[in-house]
Amino acid sequence: MKEFKGRIIAPGTVTAPALVSHGGLNTLASFQKALLFGDKKATCSDQNNPDLFNKPMHGKALCLPQTIGSTTGGLVLYAACAMDRQPACMLFSKPIDSLAAAGAILASVWLEGISMPVVDSLGDEFLAYVTDDMSITVKEDGTVCVG
Repeated sequence: MKEFKGRIIAPGTVTAPALVSHGGLNTLASFQKALLFGDKKATCSDQNNPDLFNKPMHGKALCLPQTIGSTTGGLVLYAACAMDRQPACMLFSKPIDSLAAAGAILASVWLEGISMPVVDSLGDEFLAYVTDDMSITVKEDGTVCVG
């Protein structure tokens, strides 16, 4: 088991299987099926992300470098949480962008009973180490255990 320490964006603890993207996550393109067509598994619909395309994101520890795309990113993350189609957590190797951070923070503050811990700045070594389906545990202090 290897531990990585990051910055807490949205608090919480969780253990979930990893889902890894080495490219940026286009939130609108990725969550389109979940938000518009009721896909409860939040199957990634972004054809430009070969790491995630057609894979379910709901309940997974989504490991990624950063988000990319439009200014709707924060709203999309908030809506995914409001509809209970969010990843178990989001773990960024790089610093999170302000739009994604806003969506995650608003979801953690405004939505009762919904949890999507978000930790950023975990480093390039984190993303190089983690692979799909590895067990990920996020601790209260921003420590991410990969095993």
